[in-house]
Amino acid sequence: MSMGSTTVPQRLLIIAPNWIGDAVMAQPLLATLKQQHPEMAIDVLAAAWVAPVLRAMDEVDTVLETPFKHGALQLRERWRFARLLRQNNYAAAYVLPNTLKFALLPWMAGIKRRIGYKGESRYGLINQMHFDDPVAPRAMVPFYAALAYAPSPTAPTNCPRPALKLQEQTIHAVFVELGLSPSQPLVVFAPGAEFGNAKRWPTEHFAQLAATIMAAHPNAQIVLLGSPKDHDVCEAINTQCAQVYQLAGKTSLHQAIALIAGAAAVVSNDSGLLHIASALNRPVIALYGPTDPDHAPPFSDVAHSLSLRLTCAPCRQRECPLGHQDCMQKLTMEMVWQPLQGILQNVIARQKVH
Repeated sequence: MSMGSTTVPQRLLIIAPNWIGDAVMAQPLLATLKQQHPEMAIDVLAAAWVAPVLRAMDEVDTVLETPFKHGALQLRERWRFARLLRQNNYAAAYVLPNTLKFALLPWMAGIKRRIGYKGESRYGLINQMHFDDPVAPRAMVPFYAALAYAPSPTAPTNCPRPALKLQEQTIHAVFVELGLSPSQPLVVFAPGAEFGNAKRWPTEHFAQLAATIMAAHPNAQIVLLGSPKDHDVCEAINTQCAQVYQLAGKTSLHQAIALIAGAAAVVSNDSGLLHIASALNRPVIALYGPTDPDHAPPFSDVAHSLSLRLTCAPCRQRECPLGHQDCMQKLTMEMVWQPLQGILQNVIARQKVH
């Protein structure tokens, strides 16, 4: 090496999950890696629809948006992208999706340490292989956090909880641009569920809850958030209760994150928006039916996980195999209003003090 030459500092590469909730649950892995390697910058490779979540993580230096189509191999494009990754001097890559095609990238890029779970039999592509128990799988946070350590049959304990942050001025600006008042309490409903209809609390229950909130707190603002796929469900709620703001499919994910960050409370099915609210430490009411409330619970200081825990649950099915969806239908509006009422009273009492 000649006099005066400098070495490029090494970095870490995280290949993020493609689901919003999973990306949130992976944040404690990033926090652990940053604690272990404070001298290294952390870059995250993510799909465009997940990228705003990663940008709300303090540990992330750069978000690299993937140019690949969902589900496609696109081998030529992966080789081209891998050549760009080679220039960044990565010490290690952490491959969070379990698919073969994402494990190809760091191998193509010549990154020496490639850490991940076995997934689709990725021997060789992953050279620090972790294994999960298919009979008793790990909860999501320790599942990802384990990748920061040597492979072990036991999951790490005392993981940091997921954390996202947004600046107050960013939150305020989004409220204003969407025509909402930053000074009035905001309640966010997330009635969607990407996984399937079985996870959805009925629209009539959401509408009844909205009417109950407005009767108790006439100055409250109730917003419906979700993706374009949730538009019809949210329109049905809006039809039954015209006092809500129907914004499903009308906001960017960045705007949705900002509204959640400024919310007095969030009522949500088991979905990505629930986990965003939890990571922003907003008071949440989480509604569980066919999924396990213990597998990916909210971590907010104020969090209520509501589940009837029927004998047929958790079935983890997209549609109710018994045809009745009792796990959500019989979770009544009154069961949700009871904890939500206390949350809103506390928020409004604090606002009066200030």
